[in-house]
Amino acid sequence: MTPVWYHVRDLDAARDFYTRKLGFSETYVDAEGSWAKLEQNGMEVALAQGEPQEDGGVAHVDVTDVKATAEELRAGGVQVGVVFELHGEMRLLDVFDPDGNRLQFAQEL
Repeated sequence: MTPVWYHVRDLDAARDFYTRKLGFSETYVDAEGSWAKLEQNGMEVALAQGEPQEDGGVAHVDVTDVKATAEELRAGGVQVGVVFELHGEMRLLDVFDPDGNRLQFAQEL
């Protein structure tokens, strides 16, 4: 699987946010190249030192309960949107990292 790439201003802070706040596992770190790869539920993201891009890709992370995930992330101080339901098929939640990169957590109904 090809990861979704996000540019972040502070790679160490972003790695900490993705692992501690969002529950990703770090699978690779290239300190010299200033990037890292992380994974959660089969979704891979790569974080690279640089200026965040407004029109970048969006990681789609499957979870078992989007509403519970939203509550947990809000309680942890993470910027999240509202839970959106698509015609009884799927629930979606937009989540933003400190650099404004958007991820989407999803639950099939």
